[in-house]
Amino acid sequence: MSAIVNGTSLPGNGASAHRNGADATDEPLLDVRDLRTTFSTPHGPLVAVDGVSLQLRRGEAYGIVGESGSGKTVLARSMLNLVAARNAETTGSVRLRGRDLLTLSPRKMRDVWGPEAAMIFQDPMTALNATMRVGDQITESLRHHLDMGRGEAQDTAVALLKSVGIPEAERRVRAYPHQLSGGMRQRVTIAIALACGPKLLVADEPTTALDVTIQRQILDLLDRARRDRAMGLILITHDLGVVAGRTDHIAVMYAGRVVERAPTPVLFARRRHPYTEGLLKSIPRLSDPSHTRLQVIPGRPPELVDRPAGCAFAPRCRHAQARCLEEQPPLLVAEPGHEHACFFPVGTPEGAEALARNEAAGRSAAGLPVSPDATLVTADAGPAG
Repeated sequence: MSAIVNGTSLPGNGASAHRNGADATDEPLLDVRDLRTTFSTPHGPLVAVDGVSLQLRRGEAYGIVGESGSGKTVLARSMLNLVAARNAETTGSVRLRGRDLLTLSPRKMRDVWGPEAAMIFQDPMTALNATMRVGDQITESLRHHLDMGRGEAQDTAVALLKSVGIPEAERRVRAYPHQLSGGMRQRVTIAIALACGPKLLVADEPTTALDVTIQRQILDLLDRARRDRAMGLILITHDLGVVAGRTDHIAVMYAGRVVERAPTPVLFARRRHPYTEGLLKSIPRLSDPSHTRLQVIPGRPPELVDRPAGCAFAPRCRHAQARCLEEQPPLLVAEPGHEHACFFPVGTPEGAEALARNEAAGRSAAGLPVSPDATLVTADAGPAG
């Protein structure tokens, strides 16, 4: 099924058939099992993605959230078999429509990138080829994958630029990336990603460095493309506010691992991991008085080469007990579809008792200062020496 923009047919992926049930299936579009990516470094192995599993069905949106350095981008590249460094090893399985992408050669993957799966990278200026007109960068994949002639591909490129909200598309198709604004460049990368009608779209921080108004337009555009095309969307961000109301499920990553995952409404209503709680409480609120000091998570993510024993978040956690420093918590089921990796979760009697003990002692088992009059310590606070 193809979309029509100003009389030009755009490549699609059978959205109408899916809505009518003709392509309905119990099989997930994307099934990731125990995905692990390790880089060999002079200081030892660096495990950037450590045992991540997730499932995505057609037409769904899945948010992956975490701080910089949590492994989100490496996860995205690993899922699409884009980690090509010689010092990298990726294990596990990534099944897209039943086919394990990690077993495919680079030659076979070239038939996957574009018509099956596509990715929007963080920085459109570096993702785009500065020496090529944007129209040529769109038509390149159309002519290779869909066997379009030059004229048809050019018409489709113009239609794609119009579909992502670029004005004067007939003129912009001949522009170079440096001649466009940041928002327009991001729209061009989205047009390139959508050109061949992929079943799966991975958007890695698609609103980085854009102003708030443009951010919302880009997110609305991605959401509309997902719904119109019945496409699976993975939205990667450091901001839980970005995925609120735009995703069906969320996975929170920390130090290369998933520490909590749940349906989006459940995660916001009943989060369990203290890291998720910290991310939520660090979001500014319009209801706060002017000049209210932002709450932050103290400390910094651990070095992945020298991963600490026990829970990786323990040195920054107000709930941390001695057990957290010795044992790595597995993913535990809080309720159907909701899992977390915490021995003393937020919103439970165990978590409340652990926090009360630390508040009474004035510090956590890891030495983090803990006071009862603040939900999170401020940025200049940290573990005692």
